Amino acid sequence: MKKPCRPQKICHVDMDAFYAAVEVRDNPELAGKPLIIGSLPHERGVVSTCSYEARKFGVRSAMSIKEAYRRCPEGIYMHPNGHKYVEASRQIHKIWSDYTDICEYISLDEGFLDVTGSEHLFGGAAAIGHEIKRRTKEEVGLTCSVGIGYSLMSAKLASEEKKPDGFFEILSPADLKNLIIDRSVRTIYGVGAKTAGELARIGITTVRHIYENSQGVIALLGTHGKQIVELAEGIDHRKVTTDADTKSIGTEHTFQQDITDFSYLKDVLLLTAEKLSFDIRQRGLFSRTITLKVTYKDMKSITRSKSGEATDKTADIYETAAALFDKIEKLPIRLIGITLNNLVDTPELQMSLFDTGKDLTQLDDTLMKLQLKYGRGIVKTASVLRAEKSVGEDD
Repeated sequence: MKKPCRPQKICHVDMDAFYAAVEVRDNPELAGKPLIIGSLPHERGVVSTCSYEARKFGVRSAMSIKEAYRRCPEGIYMHPNGHKYVEASRQIHKIWSDYTDICEYISLDEGFLDVTGSEHLFGGAAAIGHEIKRRTKEEVGLTCSVGIGYSLMSAKLASEEKKPDGFFEILSPADLKNLIIDRSVRTIYGVGAKTAGELARIGITTVRHIYENSQGVIALLGTHGKQIVELAEGIDHRKVTTDADTKSIGTEHTFQQDITDFSYLKDVLLLTAEKLSFDIRQRGLFSRTITLKVTYKDMKSITRSKSGEATDKTADIYETAAALFDKIEKLPIRLIGITLNNLVDTPELQMSLFDTGKDLTQLDDTLMKLQLKYGRGIVKTASVLRAEKSVGEDD
C-alpha cells in the first residue's frame, strides 16, 4: 500500500530592512534614524531599501530618489555597499543550509526552506525557525522574520505577519483562511494592482468576496482566476525550487495603457535585459535560450525563443530579444517581457581569431564588482542611460 505523502513544512526567512540593517550594524550611530539606501538626492536613481524609520515618512523600495527626498529631506542617504551585503547574505545562507539542502534563494535577503524531511532532526519546523533567528542575530548581527507554513504562500504570509523580528505559523488551510478572510484580494499571491482592479469591477475587493463569488472570479479571469480561488482556499501545491532546479528567470512589464511606440518598447527590453543579466550573474548562471513574451491589447499572448551559446551578458540578451521583437506583428502591446531558459552554471565561449573575448569578460567582471559594491545602477552604458531617459524609469 502506497504511503500518504508527508505534509510539507516550509520555512520562509525574510531579513528586516536588510541593506539598512547591515549599515546600522556596522555604524550604530545610524540606529533609530531614517536611513535610505540607493542613490543620493542629487543623483538619478531609486531607493534600494530603507530603514523602518524612513518608511514612516512613506519612503519605500523602488521609489524615485527625488520623491524619497521630497518626503524625507532629513533622511540619511547612502550608496549601497554590495560587497558587505553579499558577504552577510553568504553567512545567512550558510545558516539555512545547516537545516536543509532544499533552499530557494529569492534574493540576497529572502528565501524559502523546505524542512519537511529534516524537521525531526531539530525538534520540528518551529524549532528550526527560532534557531535561524537566534543564530542570525548572534552570528551575523542582524534580525529576520520567520514564517512557518504548510505551503509557499502560507509561509510567506506568516513571515510578514509579525515584522520586524517576528515569528508566526500558519499550519493549515483553515488557519490561513481565518487569517486573511477580511483582507484585500492583493493578499493572494499573483494578485497585483491590475488584477485587483478587474476584480473590483465585479465587486470583489476582499478575500471573503472571493469565497462568496468564486465562479465570478473564474468567469472573469479564466485559468488565473481558478488559481486565485484555489490559493484563497489555501490550496498551493508549489514546491521549493533550488538553484539546481531553476529552469528559468524572467521579468515582465505590464503597462497602464497599451503601447504602440515600438522604439520605447525596445528601450524597455534593454532595461529588462540589463536587470536579468545582473540577476543571473549574481547566481553564477548562464542562459542558453532567450524567450520574448508579448501580450497584445486583445489579451492574446505570444512567445518567441532563440537558443544559442550560454551567456550572461546584457548585450546578448537584449540583441536576441530585440531581434525576436522585430519579427512579431506590430499591434498595441500591454505586456512585454524576457525569460532566460535552459540555465547552466558554465559558459560556452568561442574565442574569435583575435581573442577579444577575454578583454570583454574582464570588463564585464569589473562592472559586476562595481555594481555589487555600489549598486546595480552605479555603472551604466550610454545605451542604458538613453533607455532610462526614454522610459522615464527615475522620474
